[in-house]
Amino acid sequence: MTKLSGVNDYITRSASQLESLATEIMSAIGCRDDIASMVAHHLVDASCKGIGSHGMMRLMQYAEQAESGYFLPSARPSAHQNQHGAWIIDGGGGMGIPAMAMGIDKGTSLAKEHGMAVVGVTHCAHTGRLGAFCEQGAAAACLTITFGGGARRNWRQVVPYGGAKAKLPTNPYGFGIPGGDRGPVILDFATSAGAGGWIYLAKSAGGRLPEGLIVDARGKPSTDPDDYLNGGALLPAAGAKGYGLGLMAELVGEALLGTATTEMNWIILLVDTARYRDDSTFKHAAESILSDIRECPAADGFDRVEIPGERERALEKIYRKEGVPIPAATWDQIIMLAEQLNVRSVR
Repeated sequence: MTKLSGVNDYITRSASQLESLATEIMSAIGCRDDIASMVAHHLVDASCKGIGSHGMMRLMQYAEQAESGYFLPSARPSAHQNQHGAWIIDGGGGMGIPAMAMGIDKGTSLAKEHGMAVVGVTHCAHTGRLGAFCEQGAAAACLTITFGGGARRNWRQVVPYGGAKAKLPTNPYGFGIPGGDRGPVILDFATSAGAGGWIYLAKSAGGRLPEGLIVDARGKPSTDPDDYLNGGALLPAAGAKGYGLGLMAELVGEALLGTATTEMNWIILLVDTARYRDDSTFKHAAESILSDIRECPAADGFDRVEIPGERERALEKIYRKEGVPIPAATWDQIIMLAEQLNVRSVR
């Protein structure tokens, strides 16, 4: 699962090797031990699921941002209720991954008590792969919906539909729900034509992007990641639809949750599915729906119809057994970073 082309040279390392190295790197940039371990696990999990845009390549970004003061690596998130009774996770200016995980934990606890819950997550840096948090919520038998926005002043990445200049961030959405016999259904997408991380992965790996993802500074279509990095922009997903979703997330992120102080603000909505149907009845109904969809004949150019989340879990089984592929050029950069930070290198 990749949006890269022109990359043929990969190395393969075990998930345990990658997680050990990533933990050491996150510790070296100043994260507390438990947070370093959590972030490392999150990145390797993304790489194992074939989501290279949110996997090991993010280590270089996090190290650079920590050094520049963009976020506080030693910070720890905390939960509180504001003066109106709403629950907020304050990331403390640190990594967004532990803040989002805390938001899901708090939200599922509230949903089990009250049937549903809404939690805001603010004052944090990059939150990683949203699908991981949707998996966390679905594992607790909760319908999970999360999306974020509010960072357009610092992250003008996506042109609005009909526009010629980047105005919005990628403002992603994530959905998770307990599924049938094969596990939860997980949907995680940027409101741009692709996640911004694919551009940085293409750049680090020396590859190119698919058509229809970016335009250059003159608004001309391109597949060269440098054209985006030199003043270009991402296109909105599905034209007006992606633009509308991105704009809605921006309104929630800033107008509802307040000015974003590190990166994006996020909202998490959780519904306890047991308030509607018991687990067995729900699972049976879900599997009936999903089986019907899987039985759809494949169109030309496709092997089969897939259910969101199933391909990622299938890849994870393979990669955790046989090793995780990393573009060789990206791996060299990770090793260089490890050496600069005086941590153990894994080759």
